[in-house]
Amino acid sequence: MSEGLGPEDLKLVTLARSARARNGVPEGAAVRDEMGRTYVAGAVKLASLDLSALQTAVAMAVASGAKSLEAAVVVTAAEAAADRDLAVVRDLGGPATPLILTAPDGTVRSTVTPG
Repeated sequence: MSEGLGPEDLKLVTLARSARARNGVPEGAAVRDEMGRTYVAGAVKLASLDLSALQTAVAMAVASGAKSLEAAVVVTAAEAAADRDLAVVRDLGGPATPLILTAPDGTVRSTVTPG
């Protein structure tokens, strides 16, 4: 399922999957900041606001005082990471921060960096 991931990254996968299932949204995300704190969110779709799950999780981290990211996970049916997700990871975490993309069942599709 998620072979090759360490325990902290596996925790992010579990949290992101839970957010997706609990909220009945197409994607869930979880991020870990420089202090090891985690932030979990689903996508937000309103007439005046459209945030991916990862954008929402990063916004929650920033609002809570995070200065950087160690890792990010998105659980989605999409085959590749969205450009806006790569951008938000790069903005807070930097170009080398890993973004782990998993299928809804937790299978890792890819791990990329936002460059």
